Amino acid sequence: MKKFRFSLESVLDYKQQALDSLKREHGAIVAQVKAQEDYLAGLESDYREMDAEFCQRKLEGIAILDAMRYEQYLRAMERQIQQAILRLEDLRRLEEAKRAEVVSAKQDTSAIEKLKDKKLDSYNKAVQKSEEAMIDEFVSTTRAMAALQTA
Repeated sequence: MKKFRFSLESVLDYKQQALDSLKREHGAIVAQVKAQEDYLAGLESDYREMDAEFCQRKLEGIAILDAMRYEQYLRAMERQIQQAILRLEDLRRLEEAKRAEVVSAKQDTSAIEKLKDKKLDSYNKAVQKSEEAMIDEFVSTTRAMAALQTA
């Protein structure tokens, strides 16, 4: 019997390559989200440290000019934190959209793979049936030859 050949193999290969590409893109976006989260955490940590330092300096007594510098610096850090939060939200939306694309591509690929499995199963059953028929024919022929030889 001829070798199994799935007629949609090239489509399956294309879908698999597309899925792999989407997974790589998703992974890159996830890495960007992680980096942005780390950056934001660093900014927030710096802000807390600077705010604590400012509060300590206020308790000890601080010049008005120095207090204004601290406040300006803290406001600038707050703006940076807000920008980092907005960037993180954008990246998370992008990651969510890319994840949805990966899921969709995986569903497409899975559907074709299931079809391939069904076709392969059908092919294997046909091969088994053909082999059983050949064995039955061989056994019948052998018995007929043995009967002729004993007669």
